[in-house]
Amino acid sequence: MSRPWPVHRFETLDSTNTEARRRAKQGGFADCWIVAAEQTAGRGRLQRLWVSPKGNLFATALFREPGGILVAARLPFATSLAVSDTILHFAPAADVRLKWPNDVRVNGAKLSGILIETGQDGRDFWVAAGMGINIVEAPEGTGQPTASLHALAPMGPFDAATVFDVLCLHFLTRLEQARAGFADVRRDWLMRAEGLGQTVRVSQGGEPVEGIFEDMGPDGALILRLPDGSQQTIRAGDVQLVGGN
Repeated sequence: MSRPWPVHRFETLDSTNTEARRRAKQGGFADCWIVAAEQTAGRGRLQRLWVSPKGNLFATALFREPGGILVAARLPFATSLAVSDTILHFAPAADVRLKWPNDVRVNGAKLSGILIETGQDGRDFWVAAGMGINIVEAPEGTGQPTASLHALAPMGPFDAATVFDVLCLHFLTRLEQARAGFADVRRDWLMRAEGLGQTVRVSQGGEPVEGIFEDMGPDGALILRLPDGSQQTIRAGDVQLVGGN
């Protein structure tokens, strides 16, 4: 499959996002992909460890974003859609769900994590969109249930390189969708949202908030209906289904 961006491949990296940040800070980079067979210091949101064994996919799209922070704010949702599109390509019967803001899960188990980082290179605004997908191994010791793509689509065979080729196409499609506006991204994301219409608990560092996950706002915020009937808008936090994971 053809790819419009060059791909920089590494056997081992500390983190594909960390490598992307290094390149961005040096300046003069071209839009590209950074892919590692293994990460020694993979990370997710809030600097959490992302367990990164060989055989799984670790990739970061590094690119200049002319739409700046407005488009970048849409990318957690667009990227999770691209990853879920990719998973459904290989496992079309899987019940793939998106946990706000950007985890990709199947049956309550995490299959993929996403880390969006941004910065400024002179006048240019850059984005590093990191994606980790469990392909052959569902890592243990992560503090939550995990899943692998091979377990969902055992007929294979496919490897990280094959999955990456499909991911490239879906990511660029969803990136263009996000650049065109948030309405279509929001619509598609809500169709796969985990917990929509259910009671969730949101932790924001203080006292957790519980309510019905009622909607996602036009800016990507989580909208909760609280027990007293009022609404609360959540723009950051960890979401758990009440009675779930």
